[in-house]
Amino acid sequence: MDTTSFALRHIGPGPQEQKAMLNTIGVTSIEQLISETVPSEIRLKKDLVLDKAMSEQEYLQHIYELSQLNKIFKSYIGLGYHPANLPAVIQRNILENPGWYTAYTPYQAEIAQGRLEALLNFQTMVIDLTGMEIANASLLDESTAAAEAMSLLFAVRERDQKKAGINKFFVSNLILPQTLSLLETRATPIGIELVVGDETKFNFSEEFFGAILQYPGKHGEITDIESFIIKANANRIKVAVAADILSLIKLEAPGKFGADVVVGTTQRFGIPMGYGGPHAAYFATKEAYKRDVPGRIIGVTRDVSGNRALRMALQTREQHIKRDKATSNICTAQVLLAVMAGMYAVYHGPEGLKFIANRVNASTTTLAEHLKALGIEQGNTSYFDTIQLKANANKVKSIAEKHEVNFYYPNDETVTISINETTSLADLNTILAIFEELTGKSADKITALNAADTIPDKLKRQSSFLTADVFNSYHSETELMRYIKRLERKDLALNHSMISLGSCTMKLNAASEMLPLSWSSWGNMHPFVPIEQAKGYTTLLTSLEEQLTEITGFAGTSLQPNSGAQGEFAGLMVIRAYHHSRGDQHRNICLIPSSAHGTNPASAVMAGMKVVVTKASEDGNIDVEDLRSKAELHKDNLAALMITYPSTHGVYESAIKEITQIIHDNGGQVYMDGANMNAQVGLTHPGNIGADVCHLNLHKTFAIPHGGGGPGVGPICVAKQLVPFLPGNPIIKTGGNEAITAISAAPFGSSLACIISYGYIKMLGAKGLKEATEVAILNANYIKERLEGYYETLYTGEHGRAAHEMIIDCRAFKANGIEVVDIAKRLMDYGFHAPTVSFPVAGTMMIEPTESENKSEMDRFCDAMIAIREEVNTVTKEEPNNVLKNAPHTLDMLTADEWLFPYSREKASFPLDFVRDNKFWPTVRRVDEAYGDRNLICSCAPIEDYIEI
Repeated sequence: MDTTSFALRHIGPGPQEQKAMLNTIGVTSIEQLISETVPSEIRLKKDLVLDKAMSEQEYLQHIYELSQLNKIFKSYIGLGYHPANLPAVIQRNILENPGWYTAYTPYQAEIAQGRLEALLNFQTMVIDLTGMEIANASLLDESTAAAEAMSLLFAVRERDQKKAGINKFFVSNLILPQTLSLLETRATPIGIELVVGDETKFNFSEEFFGAILQYPGKHGEITDIESFIIKANANRIKVAVAADILSLIKLEAPGKFGADVVVGTTQRFGIPMGYGGPHAAYFATKEAYKRDVPGRIIGVTRDVSGNRALRMALQTREQHIKRDKATSNICTAQVLLAVMAGMYAVYHGPEGLKFIANRVNASTTTLAEHLKALGIEQGNTSYFDTIQLKANANKVKSIAEKHEVNFYYPNDETVTISINETTSLADLNTILAIFEELTGKSADKITALNAADTIPDKLKRQSSFLTADVFNSYHSETELMRYIKRLERKDLALNHSMISLGSCTMKLNAASEMLPLSWSSWGNMHPFVPIEQAKGYTTLLTSLEEQLTEITGFAGTSLQPNSGAQGEFAGLMVIRAYHHSRGDQHRNICLIPSSAHGTNPASAVMAGMKVVVTKASEDGNIDVEDLRSKAELHKDNLAALMITYPSTHGVYESAIKEITQIIHDNGGQVYMDGANMNAQVGLTHPGNIGADVCHLNLHKTFAIPHGGGGPGVGPICVAKQLVPFLPGNPIIKTGGNEAITAISAAPFGSSLACIISYGYIKMLGAKGLKEATEVAILNANYIKERLEGYYETLYTGEHGRAAHEMIIDCRAFKANGIEVVDIAKRLMDYGFHAPTVSFPVAGTMMIEPTESENKSEMDRFCDAMIAIREEVNTVTKEEPNNVLKNAPHTLDMLTADEWLFPYSREKASFPLDFVRDNKFWPTVRRVDEAYGDRNLICSCAPIEDYIEI
């Protein structure tokens, strides 16, 4: 055994297991299986050109050496990003803990009660600090959240405003520059007219439906948002406020002034800057808008026994139901980061947060006073953590960088300094020394902080916050460590058993890929530092772009989109820009197969396109003749086709090149959804099948952990003609020569998470990547054969093979009174998370084992599925009191004095022998979704307040 081979550790089945699996499938080699699965006309004729695979030890040395190229200066740039202290207890027990980072989105609530509670804490924290009625958990970054706020306010315009076509949205000129850029990106395609101006001079015209303010403003000034909101409300203009979350400890909550939406980032609640992300944004609004809130809301409900339970609420907002009627395409949330930020508030509690906020404010005022003694004029009349200085910016920058300090320089005569949680007295004196050198004067050394009053009385915080017990109970490390562990035990994650989610690719997140995320040389870098300070990052990110460009067969890549759905939107916006550059502004028709993921039509509408749905044939493939007729019908206005390959049905469609040619012949571009890229890498690629742009889910194919629902990264790779339009950033130059405006706040999106995918590719190399794809296909077909005769596989390729995933049909079980959801719940009793349920076909399961699972784990899963199939045979519609309908079974049920079920306790909880060795207990019984939606509670209120037991 070659112990230096990362592929050997990443790929589950060894040579002997693979041989046995091939025998079961009925082929003699992997190559025979691949040739029977992947159409020969799309196979790559040569191997990918990538660096030779590194061992784990070589990679860790390499990534360390790269990290040393980063110059970690003290950064006081602000603009929504601040150095923060990540408590070690949270770093060790959440960020570095696979029990938290390998969990999946909590669609199966009964085995996700731990992270659901952590997210409920996050929502409660946000609701308390913003003064709003409901909050979600969570969004991608502050700028994206601001754009979502604009879209929500546009969607909830009053009826007469919609009828009159009121479409103007006021943006304060104090908004963060990256947020303005993203507002521009999102506004134009859907017909919103942005008007940027001075909020003190706004006329509150009836031409406006909404407005957004920055609180405090981008240069630190605290403006009178109360007066603005009162006037806006009087004129039927709804107001969003982008608020710094730490400042809300000292500033009154915008909700108390009548704000309609409050958004921001929770980055400074203990999350590393990471050169831009990932960070959890927050979004809070009024309950009246609950059906229009983007992302996910965690709500309280009850289980079938009447006990308190948590789940994701209001599922009707999901894109797979609303599709082109959705107001947002948000799919990934930053769950892992939201959990960490929420735990930061739990650990510190209200008094700890007050201490931190007071210290930041006092450090800022003290610095301002000492700079005044040097004759430096401070322009902000009221401020929390940022002062605005009149000084020669070029001279200050030259001196500051000698001291390894970064400030922000809005223009040649202005310097802004944003103080943060990590700023010490020594740091303040270093800043003071910079201005002493500038002025040639000396000032008294700072030896203590002076808490001068810099916040207007009318804006000072009066309302209480974080009063729930959870924020007042776990302030020692021992207490928090145990609380985190208690929640972790309630969640089934990949460190317990296989999570065979079709379309979601829950593969191994190797420890060696994850380790660098904790290094300060990667975590402590502000995204807007001068580019020469970020040589480690730029080297790594440029290399990753080149790797992904090679893997996809395209000409260029942008890492900026920080989720798969944002990648979809970015790809379509690039296509839109391409058409416009050619004078084809009228091209706005987007063809989308009926089987597509719901984010596809939602993204198309967000990009200003009209969706035309194409049919699927009986075998699950695209109906080529229907596609042809619709492409020809709309040829004068055709913008794009959105297609997933292999198809959403888990099949390599042999007509794919014909399909892409039809679109090109009719003037359109082909967008390929990269959700199933794990079945392409090394065997074929989007460029080879005729696509023009694709997004990649780095949190699927390229090993970034799902983290309970995020982080995600969704870069786009494009053909040569689209490279000029790759997205830019208003502060750091990136993107193409004709770059579209920003897709996310940071120039390179969630840069810190990109390290994981870089390592994955570096350690596998071309040969290992190809082998991973081959084994993913092998594993899926092995499961298909093992389940043959028990479950019908709905779709297969021309030779009867599945791709890297397969769909089994459970609709016939309705005759026994069993729905697919009953099988999903029963799998919990066997210790497994269900495969993807009812997508893309209702009443089915989509199974994807990935290459990381070995034969023994897949055999356990198949044994469980076969046992459940046999259980289905024993039940009837007339007797719903059965082992499937009552699943999952909890420890409370098993140990109760009464047992009211017509099957044994052993059958309920230990249905197969292997379950005894590694039993996972769901902590609640089946949750009541409808009750929770009728009685929406999304914060930590006492149980007796809202549930009648």
